[in-house]
Amino acid sequence: MSFPFDRIVLALLLAACILLAGRGWLREHPGYDLWAPLSLDERPGWATPRKLAALRGDRDLCRAFLERSGISPTALPPLGKGECRRDDRKLVAAPQAAGVALSPARAEAACAVDAAMAWWLRHGVQPQAEAIFSSKVVRIEQLGTYNCRRIGNGNIGSWSEHATGNAIDVSAFVLANGRRITLRKGWRGDTEEAAFLHAVRDSACKSFSTVLSPDYNAAHADHLHLDQARRMAGWKACR
Repeated sequence: MSFPFDRIVLALLLAACILLAGRGWLREHPGYDLWAPLSLDERPGWATPRKLAALRGDRDLCRAFLERSGISPTALPPLGKGECRRDDRKLVAAPQAAGVALSPARAEAACAVDAAMAWWLRHGVQPQAEAIFSSKVVRIEQLGTYNCRRIGNGNIGSWSEHATGNAIDVSAFVLANGRRITLRKGWRGDTEEAAFLHAVRDSACKSFSTVLSPDYNAAHADHLHLDQARRMAGWKACR
């Protein structure tokens, strides 16, 4: 039994309307659209983590994201050799673009680290600072990005992501009101500082591949280790 022609046309028109409405909704909600280029301004949706993860393995995609975000993606010449070869090397510029000083100011890292910093500052660090302290972060203190070594500084074992500049260690945050919050002193206890530090650790897990905090081990008692290691199936480490 066949449907009348007019019913078929009506069904096709209805499907077209639904499709157009869906496309319009996705344009207004790019965080749910895998094909929409990642924007620093987009409201996070289910597609956002996959788009952030894609930046880790595609340097051109990462640089395009930085350009759209008003962050200089200027590359530096490759350096090093072997396991410490840095082909993807640039000055970390995301903090400065967000009005946040980095101390020490010169930090060289992979593009994906800079991109994750940009997202973390916009969607994690500053919202938490304003919610908890009613003040913005104006400086982030860091312990380094590049260090040609293995994990744990031993002679055997896996190489650290620091060996290729694919990581950054953050030790403190300074607010506009002058308050300085360190991982060493502020992590423990039922305080505003502890609440802030735990919140920014959790938010970092949304943009970085690996986040290690004082909860992980004694070696991280004074900093957050943040890296962009590439793993199978997008697996992350957040501790």
